[in-house]
Amino acid sequence: MMRKLMAEFIGTGWLVLGGCGSAVLAGAFPEFGIGFAGIALAFGLTVLTMAYAIGHVSGCHLNPAVSVGLWAGGRFKAAELLPYIVAQVLGAIAGAAVLYAIATGKAGFDVHARFGSNGFGEHSPGGYSLASAFVCEVVMTFGFLFVIMGSTHGSAPRGFAPIAIGLCLTLIHLVSIPVTGTSVNPARSTGPALFAGGWAIEQLWLFWLAPLIGAALAGVVYRMVGGEEPVPVEVAGNAS
Repeated sequence: MMRKLMAEFIGTGWLVLGGCGSAVLAGAFPEFGIGFAGIALAFGLTVLTMAYAIGHVSGCHLNPAVSVGLWAGGRFKAAELLPYIVAQVLGAIAGAAVLYAIATGKAGFDVHARFGSNGFGEHSPGGYSLASAFVCEVVMTFGFLFVIMGSTHGSAPRGFAPIAIGLCLTLIHLVSIPVTGTSVNPARSTGPALFAGGWAIEQLWLFWLAPLIGAALAGVVYRMVGGEEPVPVEVAGNAS
């Protein structure tokens, strides 16, 4: 279990540093900014790379919503939920701390301006309402978990799940960055919010509630749609 939790801690830290770091440090950098598309790709790449690095260790959840969704879908033990979520949140805070240490090395940097935090209303990148943000986060997290459940199913092509999952997260960001800055991950939202403070912490509740609802729904629905995992077939004649 300790190996799994350490993997989740490191992986979630990498997600926050890579994804939020691309937004804070490179998103609008003068003349060379990567923009929304670049930020979306960065988030997808963090998950893709870590899935290959630690997928065989912890399953590479990196996200309390993923852990809850897999539990709702019958793929994860309830007893491991809380330890995983704690490790993910701590990893996200550590990733945000590293990003803070880097970002504050630039004169005039204002951590309270946004720091990769998620928001709605006046703190939505596109000025979207609370209702829009809630629907967006529920639906996008549902889609994310649905792809995770399907691509990791025993009948799915082996070895390609990290690619499907990483591209799915990229697509989600392309759609929803203007709405909320894209969470679909309570840990990812918590790390930066603790450093940004103020409004980011006040609005953090939405980015726990909506992703967890969407993930749990996806787990239940995929369990009905995707069917049972295939049973391994014993090959006769192997015994001597």
